Amino acid sequence: QVQLVESGGGLVQAGGSLRLSCAPSGNIFSFNVMGWYRQAPGKQREWVAITRGGTTNYADSVKGRFTISRDNAKNTVYLQMNSLKPEDTAVYYCNALGYNGINYWGQGTQVTVSS
Repeated sequence: QVQLVESGGGLVQAGGSLRLSCAPSGNIFSFNVMGWYRQAPGKQREWVAITRGGTTNYADSVKGRFTISRDNAKNTVYLQMNSLKPEDTAVYYCNALGYNGINYWGQGTQVTVSS
């Protein structure tokens, strides 16, 4: 059973920064795509950023402010979030898509941005 363990959420003022971490229980190379999604209260879950091989993609709402990266030596994926806005407030979920086509999710970490 693959587990994705997230950390790094918290409360920050608008304009501040946070870094989220996601450490899978399996080898990071076991996953074709890794990414971050978020879900705000009353809204559907939306994708934020993904990394596949050496490429990255971002939702328009976070482009230029968020950076997804992976540290293969630490078997960890990060989401660096800068210039945070109140509308970034959400539960952030780590996601991993295995080469077997199975989707894995973390338990979520709360990010709250105060104005």
